[in-house]
Amino acid sequence: MSIKKKPESRVTLEDLIAASSRVGAVIESVRGTMLAPDARKRAPTFSTNQVATVCGLEKAQMDYRVKKGDLPNGEMESGHRRKFSLEDTRTWARSIRSKYMRPDQAEAITIAVANFKGGVTKTTTAVTLAQGLSLRGHKVLVIDTDPQGSMTTLFGLLPDVDVADEQTILSLCYGTEVSIDYAITPTYWSGIDIVPANLALYSAEFALPSRQKSEGSFEFWNVLNNGIDAARTAYDVIILDTSPSLSYLTINALLASDGLIMPLPPSTLDFTSSGQFWNLFNDLTANLVTNRGKTKSFDFVDVLLARVDTNDASSSVVREWITAAYAGMVLPVEIPKTALTASASAEFGTVYDTDPASINARTYRRAYDAYERVVELVEEQIITAWKRQIGEQHGA
Repeated sequence: MSIKKKPESRVTLEDLIAASSRVGAVIESVRGTMLAPDARKRAPTFSTNQVATVCGLEKAQMDYRVKKGDLPNGEMESGHRRKFSLEDTRTWARSIRSKYMRPDQAEAITIAVANFKGGVTKTTTAVTLAQGLSLRGHKVLVIDTDPQGSMTTLFGLLPDVDVADEQTILSLCYGTEVSIDYAITPTYWSGIDIVPANLALYSAEFALPSRQKSEGSFEFWNVLNNGIDAARTAYDVIILDTSPSLSYLTINALLASDGLIMPLPPSTLDFTSSGQFWNLFNDLTANLVTNRGKTKSFDFVDVLLARVDTNDASSSVVREWITAAYAGMVLPVEIPKTALTASASAEFGTVYDTDPASINARTYRRAYDAYERVVELVEEQIITAWKRQIGEQHGA
């Protein structure tokens, strides 16, 4: 029997406060169920074949290195199957893929994942990219600049429960801290640290313009850029998740970045919204950078076709528009709209958190292979950016 809302009922502020409390209680209960027994996420384990794939090894090469014993051997399970921990897998990747690791002379490449429209898989893309790069041996810092804290949630932290204000970038915005180091927090995923977010970050939208008025030489748009200076030498990649708006924090993220990634579903509304994104961004850079006699360039800008429904005939037309408009910026891979991505998000996870045995094999491979290809393409651009850094140091 359905419950109907009484038409004469009124909703008071107290009702909304009570509803908010219930939402928090339900989320906490769900997390306890999804992430039992300690209500915290746990890193996945990997089979011998998965480790070999990450490292680019053939089966015979993998077997030889296991027998050699100079790298972690994992643990034997029933059925004589070998399982490797995430840290073991990263150790293998750093050793076998050493030529792809960050050179000593180079600094971390900072990547902002941005789009002014919500629901485009922006946060999922940011987290999945971080996990994929970490699996390949890179040390990654993720920074959540969205007060809603979606990235924070995907790492198993509830913004309203687990994150104190001083763990966010808020102190950086207020000027009580000058380096992001104070806020860096380990995550369940080896190789990824996070600067989490909570709703208190909304006050940065008042703090930054206030400082701009009261501090003569202050540049509100460079707060994050300056704050991650030390982190650039401690990490290989820094990934920034942004809110779906042109906020002061989003501006900071965009101008602190070496690369931009825009997830873009092939729909008419998303496509037209993307044009507004770049119009606003160009106006912004003109006022804050160009008109001040400075320049800003990016090592790469990627448009990622996301939530692609192959059964939607209209999406193929919009894909043609996107390709015509963005040309070489469009990555040669599409993220399909699948049941896997929906179920993973519901369980505070991504395709890398998902047990392949828990879902249809074909569905899993479609999503997993697509994200793996994105990570591969982005890693190639990161390596090129490192080479460019070194070349510039030597005057090339």
